[in-house]
Amino acid sequence: MEGRIVSASNATFRGQIGETTVVYKPLIGEKPLWDFPDRTLARREVAAYTLSDALGFRVVPLTWLRDGPFGEGMVQLWCEPLTGPGPVELVATPDASRLEQDGWRHVLDGVDEEDEPVSLFHEDSTPLRRMVLFDVLANNADRKIGHILPMADGHRYGVDHGLTFHTENKLRTVLWGWVGEHLSDDELAAVRQVRDGLDGRLGDSFDELLSVAEVVALADRCDQLLGTGRFPGPRSDMPAVPWPLY
Repeated sequence: MEGRIVSASNATFRGQIGETTVVYKPLIGEKPLWDFPDRTLARREVAAYTLSDALGFRVVPLTWLRDGPFGEGMVQLWCEPLTGPGPVELVATPDASRLEQDGWRHVLDGVDEEDEPVSLFHEDSTPLRRMVLFDVLANNADRKIGHILPMADGHRYGVDHGLTFHTENKLRTVLWGWVGEHLSDDELAAVRQVRDGLDGRLGDSFDELLSVAEVVALADRCDQLLGTGRFPGPRSDMPAVPWPLY
């Protein structure tokens, strides 16, 4: 154990296994939520890695369950992101033209804490587009700006996937830039691979991570994507973005 990450909403620690740096989230450190069963967030994080691996997109860093100083919990490979501007930016609206000219995707307009106009943009990149597809299937309720890690090689990792795989629609994300656009052949093939796998070994791997109903809901989301062939948009009965955005 090296120390606690105090900005996290649940008990989260950084530590070492040999020379490997990891994040550790013990089950006993999970705060109760009104809409998710208690002590299930760590398993949902492992399920998120399992889904990411099945898609072949490397959205989620290596994640597993193991014992630790505070009991069983989620352990994830530590990924050190780049500092500075990231793949998602909240900018003053008068400055937004720079991002529009660079081909970034516009998500929303609003006002900041001082009632000044701001706009939310994200980069138009394959890693982020794949992250969106992952989030749709995982039903990710918490894709904040800070949950996207830009790496030096251009890859983008997604982290903090405890609020996933609910049976009801919970999708909340800052990555709405591809709403209504057609999925590529490669993206459709990845979804089909997951859907087929749920009837076999992949489905078995979720047995101790998710409930039967949650796995069925995942299969349904696969079927919906394969049926429409498009990225979905927000639903009117749900907040479209997490709060706070960061």
